[in-house]
Amino acid sequence: MSESFRSQNSELRTQNVPLSLSQCATLACLLEATAPKVGNVHRGADFDELTFADFVVSAVAIGPAMQRAREVGVGAAVLQAITATRTLVPTNTNLGMVLLIAPLAAVPAGEPLVSGISAILQSLTPRDSELVYEAIRLAQPGGLGETKEMDLAGPAPENLLAAMHLAAERDLVAKQYATNFELVLGEILPSLLRGQEYGWSLQDNLIREHVRLLSEHPDSLIVRKCGPEIAARTCAYAAQVLNAGQPGDDHYHEALADLDFWLRSDGHERNPGTTADLLAAALFAGLREGLLKPPYR
Repeated sequence: MSESFRSQNSELRTQNVPLSLSQCATLACLLEATAPKVGNVHRGADFDELTFADFVVSAVAIGPAMQRAREVGVGAAVLQAITATRTLVPTNTNLGMVLLIAPLAAVPAGEPLVSGISAILQSLTPRDSELVYEAIRLAQPGGLGETKEMDLAGPAPENLLAAMHLAAERDLVAKQYATNFELVLGEILPSLLRGQEYGWSLQDNLIREHVRLLSEHPDSLIVRKCGPEIAARTCAYAAQVLNAGQPGDDHYHEALADLDFWLRSDGHERNPGTTADLLAAALFAGLREGLLKPPYR
């Protein structure tokens, strides 16, 4: 982690947090899924094969595994969470979220995430790699494709972190492992905290941050399923929404609705799922550090 990144986030210090790790993980996933973000499943919009209830059940399922992450390690926590999810939900709802939250949950108690995550990632073992790859195969995520080296859908490599570095250019989840979660901890969480300071509701804050991320970082799931051109068009449409105003402005909400319609107009193939995973991880970090305060609405 760069010194500038560390200094910019020196204020992110673990405070008195009334929530357990399990509660932080479950609440983060519930809050992310509940916000009516463009193109995603939420309480007002289901997909044919994936519903809001699936995400609610999945959020509850992963809690115990995330609570044990410090004890059992990242790989075991990931596999336990995905196994628990797949016993209750018939499709992949949360692999990206689990891959992101598990290392954060493994940071020792009292250690700020920005200073503690590097040691967790550097300590990943071949066994962690085996268990993570087993979880990926169990989750059966769509659109992974194949690569010649260290394919995430293939046999586990000895070095999980090296595999994530190789995948970082094409996958934002892998990129977090390669950059000590710089996007989650150094960009998304601080942005959410600024929205909190502006007085935005958590829902408006999450929707706005989701669109901001889409405008600047092509969604990995859209790239895999629809190609880079559609992902680039998504970025451009999201930028137009941001330029239309802020929460509470009529033009902004009209632009949001137009983007939402476009993302849903191709059989949900344009679902920006990776962006949602990153938001869930940032929410977990904010809850774990005591930086996101109730009421959560």
